[in-house]
Amino acid sequence: MNKQKLKRRGFMFVLSSPSGAGKTTLSRMLLESDKNIVMSISATTRQKRPDEIEGKDYFFVSKERFDQMAENDEFLENAKVFDNSYGTPRKMVDDALDLGSDVLFDIDWQGTKQLAKKRRDDLVSVFILPPSMKELENRLKNRAQDSEEVIKKRMAKANDEISHWDSYDYVVINSDLEDSLKKISAILQSERQKRIRQQGLAEFVKMLLKKS
Repeated sequence: MNKQKLKRRGFMFVLSSPSGAGKTTLSRMLLESDKNIVMSISATTRQKRPDEIEGKDYFFVSKERFDQMAENDEFLENAKVFDNSYGTPRKMVDDALDLGSDVLFDIDWQGTKQLAKKRRDDLVSVFILPPSMKELENRLKNRAQDSEEVIKKRMAKANDEISHWDSYDYVVINSDLEDSLKKISAILQSERQKRIRQQGLAEFVKMLLKKS
């Protein structure tokens, strides 16, 4: 059997963490260092910001259109955050997986739970922990993006988010960004070699045995 006929099915790669633990930075670093992974693009009902690009940052849709998509089961996962809805369109992800690309998700434990319920075999999940709660608080303060009140709310929410760590496949403690990236990249490489993702492998083995 020609090696070209051996294809790999992609998988959904979830990175979750409390705010400030490094998920967004690590996602950006991963996308820059690995050309076989693409970012999942969500649909949202919130208003487009001036610097955002349709189809790159989000798919901006009306509330009516979003509700229709949800009713038609067009989302792999969706949630309401404050007054806005967010969801991952199923078709775009499936097309990427079929082409052998992995799809990166920046979602919380609730969205991850929805993905696991619908597509467990296609899911690999990683939870990123801070080295300590004090360090997490320091990172939030050093970002200088939030008020003290907002930081307190983020820290309170972090306790709830971290409590779901054991529902993930892997856990990485982010003490150092470069070291954490190496660990996440190693997880990616290992998962790509799993037997269940190698399409045409059974036929390849049968041909090997036939020629022996």
